[in-house]
Amino acid sequence: MEPSSPESQAGALTIRPSSLRIAQVEQNHTWDVRTSAEVALPGRSRPASMVPCEDMAFPRNQKLNLLRLTVLLIVALAGIKFIFRDSVTLDLHKHISKDNDFWGKAGEEKEEANPHSQALELSAVKIIRPKEDTKKQLSKDFSTTEMRLVHLDLKGAAPKVSYLEQVFPLLSKLGANGILVEYEDMFPFKGELETLKSPYAYSEDDIEKIQQLAALSKLEVVPLVQTFGHVEFILKHDKYRYLREVERFPNSLNPHVPDTLSLLKSILSQVMDKHRHSSWIHIGADEVFHLGEGMDSKNWISHNNGDVGKMYLNHIKEVVNFIVNQYKGLQVLMWDDMLRKISMGAIQGKFISKYADSGFKSVWFASAFKGTTGPAQAWTPLNYHLKNHLSWLKVIQAMSKFPFIKFQGIALTGWQRYDHYSVLCELLPVGIPSLAMCLQTLVNGGFTEATNKKILDMLGFQKIHLEKSMCDGNGAFPGSEIYRMVEQINSQLKESIAKVLEEESSIKGWFSPYHRKYQFGNPLNLENFGSKVLKVYEDWENFIQNFRSQLESIYFPDTVEEWMEENVNPYMDRLREFVRDYREIIRLNAKPKAL
Repeated sequence: MEPSSPESQAGALTIRPSSLRIAQVEQNHTWDVRTSAEVALPGRSRPASMVPCEDMAFPRNQKLNLLRLTVLLIVALAGIKFIFRDSVTLDLHKHISKDNDFWGKAGEEKEEANPHSQALELSAVKIIRPKEDTKKQLSKDFSTTEMRLVHLDLKGAAPKVSYLEQVFPLLSKLGANGILVEYEDMFPFKGELETLKSPYAYSEDDIEKIQQLAALSKLEVVPLVQTFGHVEFILKHDKYRYLREVERFPNSLNPHVPDTLSLLKSILSQVMDKHRHSSWIHIGADEVFHLGEGMDSKNWISHNNGDVGKMYLNHIKEVVNFIVNQYKGLQVLMWDDMLRKISMGAIQGKFISKYADSGFKSVWFASAFKGTTGPAQAWTPLNYHLKNHLSWLKVIQAMSKFPFIKFQGIALTGWQRYDHYSVLCELLPVGIPSLAMCLQTLVNGGFTEATNKKILDMLGFQKIHLEKSMCDGNGAFPGSEIYRMVEQINSQLKESIAKVLEEESSIKGWFSPYHRKYQFGNPLNLENFGSKVLKVYEDWENFIQNFRSQLESIYFPDTVEEWMEENVNPYMDRLREFVRDYREIIRLNAKPKAL
């Protein structure tokens, strides 16, 4: 998206590009592609964040050159992902359209086609666009502040506000000065959007309190709203099925249906109207799986020289245009992976200087403190995430070599699910030791002995074992009880049950699956192992009951139930069934085999 000079009835507009911000993360790499600009009108001036390509008044060749340069610059930075990437890439990524055609073919631009949308022929709910009155964001000046945002991924295991009240002061103490809040279905959507919210969604009062609590801890709140891919929480509903890019999959929006943009405007308006003090909004836009595979997109592509990249950017431009025109002063961030279509060899070591030479003034990065080492990961690998941040620290420290481009900040992402349908990753309390190490490493310029001591003091530990991802001591941070109990479940539950049920020879000889099926056995033999099994059973049941209480103090019932079903019940149910059969056969008192 290029800055240029559109004609206006009020007079000529002069646009001066001032910055491009880009950030990356281990799994879902991110950019703030905000090109802020200064727009001068006769007799007054106002800021503008992005200018739509269709409004440009440059000559055709100059416009093309600027567009190609801008796209090249945007794509180039994405290559840093290949330099520092150390996360798992899921097979799901293969569903993205072929890279070779993403950015189209060389040559002159073609006029955009206006293909007939088959989706519009389907029975669909009418989506009413919000009234687009310009609103002034009550944002602050962060031009001299290096931001450290902690990502709260609320599409899974969203904490109660009472827990956030405890954890926000700790985040600030550790060195964070902002939170990146990915609401998804936890936002209290209303009106025609009420369908989207979870039964356990925050209330409007909760949203206000979260921001008040964040302000008390000097944390800037940056809302994140997905606007292209990862919109399963929208497209899973029959009401919005007709907006799918591919009808079979709820992942991505069809950018050609007018109701898509109308829906997004309604969502963004409701979110931003509750975040009038935010300086940034993140529009997601990562992993737009199957883009270009829907019939509408195929028709569009056939009229646009195979240019899926242009189709992607057109949609992003419309979204950003709405935001910056509706909320003056608001800045926009987005993930970068859909723009990452260039080889490492072409850009390695050159991206920062390219931005500096092109007049861009600032750059963002991002990392991850949890949620990137497996979709069902329950325990956070400390050394893995520390190494990631030490690598990013080298990049940040090297920014002094580029005096004309400023490091604006970093987002420490903490994914709770890989997507709306996946299981939970590590719970937030489990990831806090990793978060503490990562934040303090960034704040102190490395993980030194002094940094390690500060972390131990703040978290209430005696020692950190990086390779084992373990900490000595009970811990004294919000959620430390859950941290300790998850550690025991993760390291002992499965093994202790398997040991008592599989390694006892008396069980193999006198209480086999055959005995249990036909409900017979001699109490004399059963009592040889019974007390040992019952002791393990009772100890774990008591432990799990206490653990459930701890979870319930922080999380809503759906999270408690899901975590127990995924991480506890597969092992405890086996033990429970064994004890049930044992007690029943003891009660039968050596009766004949039931045939």
